[in-house]
Amino acid sequence: MYYLYHIPGKKIGVTRDLNNRVTLIQGYKPSEYEVLDRSEDIDYISDKEIELQKSYGYKKDRQLYKNLFNNMKINVTEQTTTFPYNINDLEKQLFKNVGLSWSHKEFGKFEITDDNIPWILTNVKTSMYNENRCYIYNKAFYEAYFNPAHTPDVKTTSQVIFDLIRNWAAVRGIYEGGNSHTQYVKLQEEAGELAKALLQDDKMEIMDAIGDMVVVLTNLAHLEDTTIESCIAQAYNEIKNRKGSMINGTFVKDEN
Repeated sequence: MYYLYHIPGKKIGVTRDLNNRVTLIQGYKPSEYEVLDRSEDIDYISDKEIELQKSYGYKKDRQLYKNLFNNMKINVTEQTTTFPYNINDLEKQLFKNVGLSWSHKEFGKFEITDDNIPWILTNVKTSMYNENRCYIYNKAFYEAYFNPAHTPDVKTTSQVIFDLIRNWAAVRGIYEGGNSHTQYVKLQEEAGELAKALLQDDKMEIMDAIGDMVVVLTNLAHLEDTTIESCIAQAYNEIKNRKGSMINGTFVKDEN
């Protein structure tokens, strides 16, 4: 989703991440700016930005928002789509190129979206001819996101994230060189960071600490020969029918 935002008296701009672009980078609180429009269509939002900059009397951008990015040169064959990057660099480039589309003679139009980037990162393979190129299989990508004839068994973005965390940890030797005890110590460190952030009411640090704890718990589960998904499912099955009441801000289950 692209957001057309307005900082009164300052500027009109476009971003895909309001919190990062406007709050963190530019320093404006949500109460200090407004969202004028939003769209999945980068062409529409790019033209709208220039139109509103003109109508509000702001200086117009030299380039349309959609032209600020260096579209990657994708190579499409019958079997595969190849990206001109090393796997380690691909994630950043994919997010830079959200909205980029290409055609396949059998499967039609493909497009990079926020939703399918995790799938690409999980299923991409390094080219045997060039380590600075990587590829995905067209049919698998089509079946996962673009085939209207059926609803395939595709992991949700949140499920794929756990796969990405495990891949990240494996590449860095956390599973080979670490153990459950070291991960538990790391979890306590992150819990301390969360406590500090809560006391300071620092929303960004709260988010960061919670995310770090989820990463550590994902690795801890793997080291104990289970998965974070299984642990969450088991916990939910235990609590889903639980009855109780709120006492001093805490849910206390009925003993019976």
